Amino acid sequence: MDKNIWDKAVPVEKSPYIQDEDIKFFNVENFQIEQDKLTMLDLFCGAGGFSVGCKWAGFQPVFGVDHFEPAMKTWCYNHPQSIGCLGDIKKVDPVQIRNLLKKKGVNHINLITGGVPCQGFSIANRKHNDNDERNFLFLEYMRFVEVFSPDYIILENVSGMKSTAGGAFAENIKSHMEKLGYSTKVDMVNAADFGVPQIRQRLIFVGVRKNVGLSEEYIFPKGDFIGRFRTVSEAISDLPPLENNKSSESYLTWPKNDYQKLMRGKGKIREISSPEKLWNHVAPNHPQETIDKISATVPGKPMYAKFKQRIRLSDDAPSPTQLAGGIRPQFQFGHPNQARGLTIRERARLQSFPDSYVFCGGIVQERVQTGNAVPPLMVYYISKPIAEEICRREKEKVV
Repeated sequence: MDKNIWDKAVPVEKSPYIQDEDIKFFNVENFQIEQDKLTMLDLFCGAGGFSVGCKWAGFQPVFGVDHFEPAMKTWCYNHPQSIGCLGDIKKVDPVQIRNLLKKKGVNHINLITGGVPCQGFSIANRKHNDNDERNFLFLEYMRFVEVFSPDYIILENVSGMKSTAGGAFAENIKSHMEKLGYSTKVDMVNAADFGVPQIRQRLIFVGVRKNVGLSEEYIFPKGDFIGRFRTVSEAISDLPPLENNKSSESYLTWPKNDYQKLMRGKGKIREISSPEKLWNHVAPNHPQETIDKISATVPGKPMYAKFKQRIRLSDDAPSPTQLAGGIRPQFQFGHPNQARGLTIRERARLQSFPDSYVFCGGIVQERVQTGNAVPPLMVYYISKPIAEEICRREKEKVV
């Protein structure tokens, strides 16, 4: 008899793109320090949501590590002067990384971020399991914190962590941070409150190291978009319309609002560059029955009776939470007024990745990357007061 793949006792199927055997480094020879930037490590970096948002706030991601090969290719492509590491973080020695960075002139790390894998906590995971081994990867994050002793630490996970095992995991993480000497604040944040056109609830831990002259308490910023969320139309309506299996590398219209200007590198965040061309705007290659299914679905409603989370998006509402979709993800959302699933560029827009950010690995693995990512715009607002506080303290030392 075949095993029931949804049985929690059956091990989770592993993606062939996960590289847990060897450790590989990238961009080591190309590494350069940006003199006007604070420094950060991006653990479990994925495609780079933390790196992008923190860079906008004034940090340079000097090192990133992940075991998902397509995500590491994306991270390294977009951060060519930063060291990338592909492999199982459990096999990466933080002392070795500290010594490598010191040879490159990096003597202090201001911030360590971590989007710790969340599948074990996620209510979207039908094999949600308190004993999932991925639930304990935060301990690897703590190893790096202990070695580097950064000024600040940020850890992110899905909202489900707060209730998993009666809240024990969330309390355990906070306790570990405090034992390492960090005054820690925890809050549930919604990316939509910070201008991301997507309802995405995340549990955020922020720790500030005690006795280094920094503020004892971190205060979570209040979003500027509470109650007036950006919509799907605001996010993607300027992107060229596409038929099934077609693509476009050029814009056909000017940006129609501030968000579209921001994504094209024409907004108020100076660190966002304009793209050389329109990247990753390729429509999925659907069979005719799928095209008909999307076409017959009212925007805002599910396309499939058994999969309520797979909806055709509505123009006048933010996107629901975008998911990675497992190791062989189908399209999750239908376009609100075109009979197809979303392109990777449209998915990236819903996550607030700028159009200059290039995703590598093919549409299926790029869906995984965009679904797993931390929204950069949310990260920007959370990390900006941290950058400002560190810079203020450094100026006080000089005076």
